[in-house]
Amino acid sequence: MQPKGLPAYAQLIGRWDNFLLSCVNCNATKKDKDVRLAQVLLPDRDNTFAALIYQPDGTIAPSPTARAAGLAQMVVETLALTGLDKAAADTPDQNGKQVALDRMRQRMETWLEAIYAKSAIDAHPTNQVIRHMAARLASASGFFSIWMAVFDDDADMRRRLIDTFPGTGESGCFGMTDARPVSPAPNPDALAGGGKI
Repeated sequence: MQPKGLPAYAQLIGRWDNFLLSCVNCNATKKDKDVRLAQVLLPDRDNTFAALIYQPDGTIAPSPTARAAGLAQMVVETLALTGLDKAAADTPDQNGKQVALDRMRQRMETWLEAIYAKSAIDAHPTNQVIRHMAARLASASGFFSIWMAVFDDDADMRRRLIDTFPGTGESGCFGMTDARPVSPAPNPDALAGGGKI
């Protein structure tokens, strides 16, 4: 988390508590920025699912829960730290078709995949095979929060999604019976700056 290249954090080189798994994009955007733990939300210590709203147009905004808790600016800082606030880029392929190379367009495509899966489930709500396949598609495509947003009104699918994405159920960030976000995050390891939402 803290960049080992900054002299203030030289003592953290190789320290396990300074590591947080992230995607290549988030890590490359964060790069050597000084992470102020009190000013951002991190998924290993806060329930970032409760703090963010993923929208069909690929944008991410502070959730009503984050706004009510006075954390909207913290959400903005977190999105800037990780580059999740970057706008979509116009990148056509050789045939002029839009290519989803940036994360905003990837989120838009995933939203459409999730809507397609939801329409199949809504047409056949008791078909367990379709539900199982939708959860597998979600796992393969990623973007857990988008799938959870699309299936907000389907507790069975929310539970399946939580079970499908490794470590999500064990995080304690979701209720066992209703699969709704738990806030503030349990932060069982008592990590610094944790439990803000």
